[in-house]
Amino acid sequence: MPYILPEERERFDNAIDQMPIMGNKGELEYVLFSLMVRYMGDRPVKYSTLSDCTYAAMHCADEFRRRFLDQRENEARIANGDIAGAEENCYARP
Repeated sequence: MPYILPEERERFDNAIDQMPIMGNKGELEYVLFSLMVRYMGDRPVKYSTLSDCTYAAMHCADEFRRRFLDQRENEARIANGDIAGAEENCYARP
């Protein structure tokens, strides 16, 4: 996730590189939603296909969070100090 072979990436990378820079969250959401709709294309509108599309977006968000947001959260926690007892109370549960 979201890894495909390098030779498969080329056809997408060129199109992505030609896109204008998105200036705000709304534009990013528009592009992501449009890609999801395009993915559906002529595919049958059934649960498994809709689920594939939705879960692909969720998995990308999870990967982005894991690689970037979590790192930033850890930096802020270290810089500002953790919440007293947070981990002890969480892990002390039976």
